This record gives sequence, C-alpha cells and structure tokens, in this order.
Amino acid sequence: MDKEDLKYYAKVHSIESFGTVDGPGIRFVLFLQGCHLKCKYCHNRDTWDINGGHYQSLDEILDKILRYRNYIEPNGGVTITGGEPLLQVHFLIALFTKLKELHIHTCIDTSGMVALTDDIKKLLSLTDLVLLDIKHIDNEKCKSLVGVENKLELEFARYLSNNKIPVWIRQVLIPGYTDDVNDLSKLKEFIDSLSNVQKIELLPYHSMGKYKWEKLCLKYELDGVRDANNDDIQKAKKVLGIT
Repeated sequence: MDKEDLKYYAKVHSIESFGTVDGPGIRFVLFLQGCHLKCKYCHNRDTWDINGGHYQSLDEILDKILRYRNYIEPNGGVTITGGEPLLQVHFLIALFTKLKELHIHTCIDTSGMVALTDDIKKLLSLTDLVLLDIKHIDNEKCKSLVGVENKLELEFARYLSNNKIPVWIRQVLIPGYTDDVNDLSKLKEFIDSLSNVQKIELLPYHSMGKYKWEKLCLKYELDGVRDANNDDIQKAKKVLGIT
C-alpha cells in the first residue's frame, strides 16, 4: 500500500468504544498497530509488529465513531493510541480533519519519540489534547528501559508547550526503574518548564500483560518486578507535587 493509500487506511489492533481512562469524558479509543520502541514493561506486546493487526478504511472507522457519537459527546471524544499512533500519521491527518469538521474532540496517546516533521506538526494542529508518555527523564535509563534515548520525546514536549497544545503528562511508575526520587525531581523540574500541562498521571506498573509476551514465546523483561502499590504512588505524587 503506497503513501496515498495510507491516508485512507489504518493498521488497526483493536477498538474500545466506551473508554474512560484515555482522556476526558467517554472516549472512542482506537488502538493502532505498530511500535518502534522496545518498552520492557509493555502490556500490549502484540501491538509492536506493524505486520500484525488488520486494515480498516477511514470511512469504516468514521462510521464506527459516529455510531457512538451520542455517548462520547459533549464531554468525551476520540483517542488514538497503540502501539505508537504517530507511525500512521498520514491516516491520522485525514481522520482528524474529518473529526474537526464534525466538532469531535481529538486526542493522541503517544511517546512523542518521533521527529517533528511537517506531517507531525500538521497532525498536532488538529489535535485537542496529547497524552504524552514520558518514558524516563534520565537519558541512559530511558535507553535501557525502552531501547531509545529520550531526546525526541523531550523536544516533542517542548514543541507542544511552545504551540500551546494541551497535554497530560503520563509516566508508568515501576518499582526500581522509574521511582527514584532524584529522577522524579528532575521530571518535576522539566514539567514545570512547560506552559501547557493540564494534568500529571502516574500509571502504576502491573504485570498483567506478561501473558501476552509468553503467548508470543518471548521472555518478559521485567519478570520478578513487583507491581507498584498505593504507597509507591503516594510517594511519587509528593515529589511531583500532585494533590
């Protein structure tokens, strides 16, 4: 399928029609297939392979969204997640253009680990909210945890701030990996330098996605790491200044 065709088709992993945790209100959540990161804690390991999933057309997806319009409006909308949704930027530009014409709230859940090309900037101009997953504020620890440096996602965050695109910052809190007080303090310092952050969400690490790795006959990278508990979350919230 060539670049022109990709404007009208998406490689889809799955759909959630009544999402309540991926943005404000009730959300139609589209999970896209494909991810270029290697997050050791990934709970959707089956989304990585771009050759997985199935193609759905722009018209098919729009039709599904509109079936739920009465439920997602006026306070909800559409959230695109993955995988890494920005890998399918051409399709998302076409989809979000339609959604903006229909006055439906648009949201992207992303790592921001992409270059700020003209296509990405065009998509962001059509985006009402970004859920930005900060993988790790420490560059070396980020490489170890997800396979790449954090430079692109921090540049992405600054671009959102400079262009006044609303963002919710997310970080998965993993005992022994992302809960270091010094790292959290640096994260707070970085967040405080941004002008567009509406919310900070700490997502407690859990191992419920381990079975997906095992189903694919893969070694689960964080085997033996305990799930984050309420005490972990409360300690991190105190450092980050979250009430």
